[in-house]
Amino acid sequence: MNRKLKRFLIKSFAVLAVMHLAYFIYGYIKFEGLQKIDIYTEFYRFKFYDDVSISHFFVTSFFLFFFFVFLLRNHSPKRNEPLNIWRMGIILLFISFLSLTFFISYSFGLNAKLRTELPEKNLNKDKTLLNVLQPFLYNYTSYSSEKLFNPKNILYPKPYPVVELRDTVYYEPGNNKDYFSAESRYYSIDTLRMLSADYKKLSNKSKSVLDILGLDAEKLGKRLISKKEMGDSTEILFQGIEVHPQYDEKMCIFLENKSLFSPLHNIPERKQEYENAVKRYNLLYKDNQDSLLNSLKRLDVLLKKYNIETQIIPKQLTKDVFYYRDHQQEPLNEIRNTYERNRLKEKFETLDRLFYKPNYLHPSITIIFIGVVIGVWIILLLLYLIWSVRNRKLITGNIKEKE
Repeated sequence: MNRKLKRFLIKSFAVLAVMHLAYFIYGYIKFEGLQKIDIYTEFYRFKFYDDVSISHFFVTSFFLFFFFVFLLRNHSPKRNEPLNIWRMGIILLFISFLSLTFFISYSFGLNAKLRTELPEKNLNKDKTLLNVLQPFLYNYTSYSSEKLFNPKNILYPKPYPVVELRDTVYYEPGNNKDYFSAESRYYSIDTLRMLSADYKKLSNKSKSVLDILGLDAEKLGKRLISKKEMGDSTEILFQGIEVHPQYDEKMCIFLENKSLFSPLHNIPERKQEYENAVKRYNLLYKDNQDSLLNSLKRLDVLLKKYNIETQIIPKQLTKDVFYYRDHQQEPLNEIRNTYERNRLKEKFETLDRLFYKPNYLHPSITIIFIGVVIGVWIILLLLYLIWSVRNRKLITGNIKEKE
């Protein structure tokens, strides 16, 4: 490969780089903003009928045409060297790929603009705010759901969380068991951690020790919730003292929910749930009402930023939250927290997909794209080989004529 050919190839790759940069800038400019993102938003997938696809077709065609014409006229090999043909084959494959991927650079531009308008740090702040305020934002019918709101979801303060034990209580004396109800009891979950060797020694001696103390080993064994070995240690979760969260004055319904609106990326959900529960408890029982009011004002700004229709008035919602905090026995059916719940959920699901699972090459066109790249490469390589053979025959013929 002579110096002249190397210069030509460097210039060709430079032209491709400029074209990719132009499409990147175009994608950056064309991003429509956070407010336009919805569940159907995705990175560009070559739609065949818009300005990007049409321009892509013409730009790629013109580039490949002029590149190949100049390559054949000025840089076809004079010798049939397998190494040079192999190198040129690899170069033509790169040329084919780069000339057919301008739409991917366009998608990179869209992604860059998205991250400029919404850095990941800001996205996590928005998620954290929604995760903390989540129990205040349900539809009023959801507050009657035992699955969403129950004492087992309380994470803070101690002795919570708890484990629930359900017993059947019969009301009718004698053998008639038609009248009964289910009664729940709650016990604190306690943790004990010790060396595995010490735990085994204790296990071997426990029965004899319990017999001496007059304790029932079977009942004590039922208090064991789980056992997990971690390295040379054993962590035991067991049922502790009985607690009564339903009568706890500082355990209102808003603390009986630990679900996350949208989990933060690469942070354990259990840790997020606990930290959010602490912040929520402080808003309800430690800080003054202005803290919750300010949080709801930030929520109002957040909803407008994402173009979510809302009827939430922070002052009214703050008033409702503290009213139902202090009136635990009243059915929660008039809390003023109306907004487009489904649309907000879809918006954050889409943002998670765009941030953490970006699809620059959509599955619907992947096979077609690979086929086109390989097809263009084979055509270019065949034409190059045919032209090279023809060119060498002409040179050989001219030499024989001179002789």
